[in-house]
Amino acid sequence: MAQTKILLDENEIPTHWYNVVADMPNAPAAVLGPDGKPITPDALAAIFPMSLIEQEVSAERWIPIPDKVREIYQLWRPSPMFRAHRLEQMLGTPAKIYYKYEGVSPAGSHKPNSAIAQAYYNKEAGIRRLVTETGAGQWGSSLALAGQMFDMEVRIYMVKVSYEQKPFRRSMMQTWGAEVFASPTNMTNAGRSVLEKDPTNPGSLGSASSEAVEEAASRADTNSALGSVLNHVILHQSVIGLEATKQFEKVGDYPDMIFAPCGGGSNFGGAAFPFFADKAAGKNVRLVAVEPSSCPTLTRGHYAYDFGDSVGMTPLLKMYTLGHDFMPPSIHAGGLRYHGDNALVSQLYNEGLIEAVAVPQVATFEAGVQFARTEGIIPAPESCHAIRACIDEALRCKESGEAKTLFFNLSGHGHFDMASYDKYFAGELEDYAYPEEAIRQALDHLPKVG
Repeated sequence: MAQTKILLDENEIPTHWYNVVADMPNAPAAVLGPDGKPITPDALAAIFPMSLIEQEVSAERWIPIPDKVREIYQLWRPSPMFRAHRLEQMLGTPAKIYYKYEGVSPAGSHKPNSAIAQAYYNKEAGIRRLVTETGAGQWGSSLALAGQMFDMEVRIYMVKVSYEQKPFRRSMMQTWGAEVFASPTNMTNAGRSVLEKDPTNPGSLGSASSEAVEEAASRADTNSALGSVLNHVILHQSVIGLEATKQFEKVGDYPDMIFAPCGGGSNFGGAAFPFFADKAAGKNVRLVAVEPSSCPTLTRGHYAYDFGDSVGMTPLLKMYTLGHDFMPPSIHAGGLRYHGDNALVSQLYNEGLIEAVAVPQVATFEAGVQFARTEGIIPAPESCHAIRACIDEALRCKESGEAKTLFFNLSGHGHFDMASYDKYFAGELEDYAYPEEAIRQALDHLPKVG
């Protein structure tokens, strides 16, 4: 019988996170302040502990994982890797398909990999409260879980459209003791300014980030925690790819192509960056970020300095962006509705070292249903993007006869996304390609640098 699950022992949980900066051909672009000059680490100290700021700017290849963090990781790590035999057979492809399943975490996604680490470092720094934003609720529920693990208060600004679409994710956060508010709110200046312009605003990750950052900066006992975009988040997520490299060694295989969903970048970076080390050393592996065609940051955005939030409270990051005041349509992959991308992902894409593809909403759910009916796991809408791109490549292999090895990150289960599947089955989901004119208008508002 052919092997389906490739498992590691708990003692094989990585002892260090991998930092892709060490293998990048060019140094990362500087982070700029409002004056257009590079900021110092101290400028971030109002909302982050110094330990995370040091990780944010580090060029060290390996960063030790604290024992306490690894101990909590043992609740679900190492996560299993699967060979998708049934999906391969259904597609009739000569390609081999593997996937890493991060839905085994208590929160049901990859997000606790960083939430646990961020809560640990904040607790060590004497911080009592954490505040954050969340889209689909995967990050919010993960930080709520982490707050429980370290006896910290957690407040979450959840994008309003997701707050309404995904009530059970909200319930998860409350079960783990967090406060949850539909963003934009009247509780912050940032929220009030958004509502003044449009009282029916559905919210975005950018505006929810503004609310969280504002609150964190105003209280000495409170820091902000981010679920994606920043370098230290991608660093923590590297446990995914590091485990996968060991799992491929166990079965004597290696991927030709890697696919992962990409909103802010932590999902993609976590799965793909540990393989970039091999690519930098000469290995021929293609790393493909998969995004929604309704929020096409890498594929149709502009590589420029922009704010990480919608109001302009964060430092300026060099990234692919649709403009910080971009308001994405209310698609069901809430975790991918972000105007920008991580600076390292963006730089590597700009330098032609990684690839990106955008896929439409209906086709992603079609792929998710195909996957569920063959492999059994119902994937989160975000994960369906990677599945779609992987299936498309497997079908190209069917046409060409190539027996490629394909790997994707199944970043979470879709058990709290069944209302979205209901809409798919009812034929109520629409494909939405963001208009070029709307992108151009948003890009007109980019900050002027230099």
